[in-house]
Amino acid sequence: MNGRRIFVRAMSLALIAPVVARAQAQAKVYRVGILHGRSAGDANVEAFLQGMGELGYREGDNTRFEFRWADGRQERLAGLASELVARKVDVIFTAATTGALAAKRATSTIPIVFVAVGDPIGTGVVANLSHPPGNITGLSTIAPDLVGKILELLKEILPGITRVAVIAPVTNPATMVRLRNAEKGAKALGLKLRVVNVRSADDFGPAFLQIRKSKPDAMYVLLDTLTVSRSRDIAEFASRYKLPSIYELQEFVDAGGLMSYATDFPAMYRRAATYVDKILKGAKPGDLPVEQPIRFELVINMKTAKALGITIPQPVLFRADKVIE
Repeated sequence: MNGRRIFVRAMSLALIAPVVARAQAQAKVYRVGILHGRSAGDANVEAFLQGMGELGYREGDNTRFEFRWADGRQERLAGLASELVARKVDVIFTAATTGALAAKRATSTIPIVFVAVGDPIGTGVVANLSHPPGNITGLSTIAPDLVGKILELLKEILPGITRVAVIAPVTNPATMVRLRNAEKGAKALGLKLRVVNVRSADDFGPAFLQIRKSKPDAMYVLLDTLTVSRSRDIAEFASRYKLPSIYELQEFVDAGGLMSYATDFPAMYRRAATYVDKILKGAKPGDLPVEQPIRFELVINMKTAKALGITIPQPVLFRADKVIE
């Protein structure tokens, strides 16, 4: 009889155990740290949160998002990353080279997922794209030949140009790598680049003055949190001095810039949610290859083109993904 009771008890425990395990799993609240160089309300981060929601991660229910915003001040990222580590989050999601490096320096154990890193290998974010070692992986925003294609577009629209001003955010480790690619592309197209460095928001006034004095035919702005934070000022400067300009983010074109050629950032941020999801479910960062963009969007502001007296060639218009009238 005792043996039967023991058997029944063992069977009951065996049946209850999976139920208890599922209940415990359901009760787990994931802590996702978000480290970003911009300010709260960023549309791309909202796209990431939307992606997380579609995968079942709900704030206040099974997930707690820990936000850390640098508000355009890149020097704050290191301290903010350390705060997330101290909070013992399950994973850190971050953006841009500066954010990825800040997170990587802050922890070697907490998994990190990045987006919008221009040159992950060249800047030391990862050592291998297929099997990134350590605790970090994500999605790169810049294809190796993007800079060359942007200069080709500029030359196609303005075949007579010879001098191009380049606003370069030198606090971004990826900038020097990209400038070298730009020099190669410019040489092949017969263009001469006038590089103007910016390190902080205070540098844009002097930078604009340098560009005016050099009298370029066009302007190319390298993408970085710093330049994005001044997107409206940059577009207004280009408009005021009748300077055709090309960018790596549509936000500049929406502000009045001539055109942009860039990856679909909201889609990239939503895609990053799948990386975070896989890691929370047990995958290691090294199991997730760093993705590179395969599709870029061309956006043209026809209102700006008309104001500048530029006729956009039909072949370019046909390739445009979006035309702002």
